[in-house]
Amino acid sequence: MTSTETLPRAVGAGGRNAGAVLDVVIPVFNEEVDLGPCVRRLHAHLRESFPYPFRITVADNASTDATPEVAGALAAELAGVEVVRLAEKGRGRALKQAWSASDAPVLAYMDVDLSTDLNALLPLVAPLLSGHSDVSIGSRLARGSRVVRGPKREFISRSYNRILRTALSASFSDAQCGFKAIRKDVAEQLLPLVEDTGWFFDTELLVLAQRAGLRIHEVPVDWIDDPDSRVDIVATAVADLKGIARLGRALVTGKVPVAALRSRLGRAPLVEGVPAGLLPQLLRFGGIGVLSTVAFLLLYALLRPEFGAQAANFVALLTTAVANTALNRRLTFAIRGSDGAVRHQVQGLLLFALGLALNSAALIALNWTAPGHSHAAELAVLLLANAVTTLLRFVLMRVWVFREAG
Repeated sequence: MTSTETLPRAVGAGGRNAGAVLDVVIPVFNEEVDLGPCVRRLHAHLRESFPYPFRITVADNASTDATPEVAGALAAELAGVEVVRLAEKGRGRALKQAWSASDAPVLAYMDVDLSTDLNALLPLVAPLLSGHSDVSIGSRLARGSRVVRGPKREFISRSYNRILRTALSASFSDAQCGFKAIRKDVAEQLLPLVEDTGWFFDTELLVLAQRAGLRIHEVPVDWIDDPDSRVDIVATAVADLKGIARLGRALVTGKVPVAALRSRLGRAPLVEGVPAGLLPQLLRFGGIGVLSTVAFLLLYALLRPEFGAQAANFVALLTTAVANTALNRRLTFAIRGSDGAVRHQVQGLLLFALGLALNSAALIALNWTAPGHSHAAELAVLLLANAVTTLLRFVLMRVWVFREAG
């Protein structure tokens, strides 16, 4: 027996699963009790509300109970149900195998407990069917979602996604919700690069999609925690942290061909030669830069007589740098909420140090070359130094501080 085996299935009148547009994969391991009700409920929902041909694929990864027999009975009973059996465990392995073998243009998966309300399924896949988006995820953390779960799981989920934003600059809100979809052509490019075969599979796929410049659509979901879930939280958390470290190293060392992926899969710029989002960001950044420069010059002029050139430069630059980072975070790069705000300000202060060094060097050079210079000449030199600093700030904000929104 090979590592995968497609079991026979019966197709009812009308051949509902022939030429399926959507293939919903349900990865299972020892789910003999829940599998039947889950598949029947999903099948009824798709039959009644989904307007395109569909397929449901049960991906059984090495179950040792009666799950294979239950799955086979469902395939014989319901048109459009298939079963794939793997000889090795691993949810990621099951999804990768089932999605790779599918011929449907849109691939999805959901957990067997159906914790996510099925009414979110059509909104999940519609942007992929239309070509508007490349990957779609259900989010329990997006605005509009409704979630019922214990404080322990809530804390772990939010902490994990915060770690992802910090360590891997993830811009998606919920990496772990078992309710996702992807276009087949995109999956063909990304799946060979995903190494994880377990629970980190989702996160790795999403990070690769984001780095490739793909559009990730998020759907707020109604979600009720399954109290009988057998997921080992501690073991899964440890495996996820190891996965984050491995993927981070791969991205830093260039093992993941991000540039090649972006060139193949990334969306074309709206303006030829200009990366998507760059033009409006430049305009907003420029406006904020003008306001910051005016504020800097006014503060400097007020403080200069009392504190001297270098001290006035330091205070004025520090004050405007903090305000500049906050305004650019919200207006230029459209980042809301408190997540990452402290980190962004710390990085902004490092940019402030760069600006301070350039401005101080400009003042020292002016004093050295023209000891008896006027205040007007001093302001002109600082204006030029600020222009250079502003350009460097934009580049570094886009590629470093706020790269998740760039």
